[in-house]
Amino acid sequence: MKYIFVTGGVVSGLGKGITAASLGRLLKSRGYKVAAQKIDPYLNVDSGTINPYQHGEVFVTKDGAETDLDLGHYERFIDEDLCEYSHLTTGKIYWNVINKERNGEYLGKTVQIIPHITEEIKKRIYYMSKISDADVVITEIGGTTGDIESQPFLEAIRQISLEVGQKNCVFIHVALVPYIESSGEQKSKPIQHSVKELRSIGIIPNVIVARCTAPLSENIKRKISLFCNVKPDCVIENTTVSSLYAAPLMLEKSNFSSIVCRELGLDYSRQPDLKNWKTMVKKIESLRDTVRVAIVGKYINLHDAYLSVFEALRHGGYENSLKVDVKWIEAESVTQSSAEELLNDCDGILVPGGFGDRGVEGKILATKFARLNNVPFLGLCLGMQTAAIEFARNVLYLPGASSTEFDEEAEEPVVSLMVPQKAINRKGGTMRLGDMECKLIPDTLIYEIYKNTQTISERHRHRYSFNMKYREMFEHKGMVVSSSSEDGLVAESLEIPKHRFFIGVQYHPEFKSRPNRAHPLFRSFIEACYNK
Repeated sequence: MKYIFVTGGVVSGLGKGITAASLGRLLKSRGYKVAAQKIDPYLNVDSGTINPYQHGEVFVTKDGAETDLDLGHYERFIDEDLCEYSHLTTGKIYWNVINKERNGEYLGKTVQIIPHITEEIKKRIYYMSKISDADVVITEIGGTTGDIESQPFLEAIRQISLEVGQKNCVFIHVALVPYIESSGEQKSKPIQHSVKELRSIGIIPNVIVARCTAPLSENIKRKISLFCNVKPDCVIENTTVSSLYAAPLMLEKSNFSSIVCRELGLDYSRQPDLKNWKTMVKKIESLRDTVRVAIVGKYINLHDAYLSVFEALRHGGYENSLKVDVKWIEAESVTQSSAEELLNDCDGILVPGGFGDRGVEGKILATKFARLNNVPFLGLCLGMQTAAIEFARNVLYLPGASSTEFDEEAEEPVVSLMVPQKAINRKGGTMRLGDMECKLIPDTLIYEIYKNTQTISERHRHRYSFNMKYREMFEHKGMVVSSSSEDGLVAESLEIPKHRFFIGVQYHPEFKSRPNRAHPLFRSFIEACYNK
């Protein structure tokens, strides 16, 4: 088993996740089986209870783990489904260690950071390699070198390097080479300092990935090589690319994967088969026609809160040879007087998932605009629920229609807490999560979109759902339940057959979309937007 650890220095947001995902794609294209893992050094047990403004979207794996958004990058680039062991936090580690101590598993020993915390970290990394049966495990260490909370993780990966041997472990350090405009110079000092910090704890990077706004000069490359003690060709420049999915190709221009394979003792004579990926990137860069889609949400000020939705829309555009121009609309800004002005220039409207009542009335008005003006509409999770509330209020004439999430005493609870959730008080990891099978009803649009497949599997993250007591009333007036859970108790999708394209789904199809294989719902939605 080969291990790759990706660390970051100087500042966050340099693209460690994209670097790790790109390397995974490159190694997979060489015929190696790759598994990816993200370590986040915060005390939360998982990402599920963190406000999206803090860390962006919560990405849900097939087994229902609520994880960091970087796992979405890994899945989209590497095209491998990840699992709960792909995401590790300080909270999970301490939780496990404290429970073991309470159960007497340490036999009276004093429990310490070293060896008990570091051993638990190593155990999770080694277990990931075992269950994935991969040739290479890529583990990204969140945060930046020097952060207090990262120290136990850095110590653990230092120990792994010693245990598995240097030929089976590579450290990749992603750091910034700033450009000082006043002097017209690139500066290597920030990288030198972050590498010095790593070396002080026993980690010597094998490869430096230098994040820069312009190509590195040969002088800077030699300087980084000399002062950071890496081979000259192990200084890889990481420049800004026109498309996210061009990153693997940009990095490979510096022989990134060949160098990593060489340092790991893998056969680097096997050239990566990137033909299909290059064709996809070339197509992306040549797109001309555009459709405009409104995303009406409550976390619009941080676009990463809807990262998978945004990417899935673009994937749908790629398959239709279209650029997707996203118009970000703050849900609270949508009112009776502003709705038409805000939405009239959009070819389609998407209402994403979310929690809480802030912005819900704006989402309902956006849904109403789409329904009345025959504008293609796609509602995801809460987006489907707002579609049900809008329909109940304005077509069924039930002015008291709402969700018990917003009003526990709702006069008409067309959306309500699912029965299994009523006895649950804890918030973390207790929703209906992960892959669930859905039964599609023949002769519906969603059945046609999924190529007449009767059963599909999609990822979920919700506590509330459409109240099936209202199903007959809805279907009598023109909104039908077009798919349901296996037991028939949960409505998985609602649609209006007489509308051009009006679908709400309880699940999150965005998590399964890939740049070279768009999710069918997004592909069909973008097609409807273009042909409206």
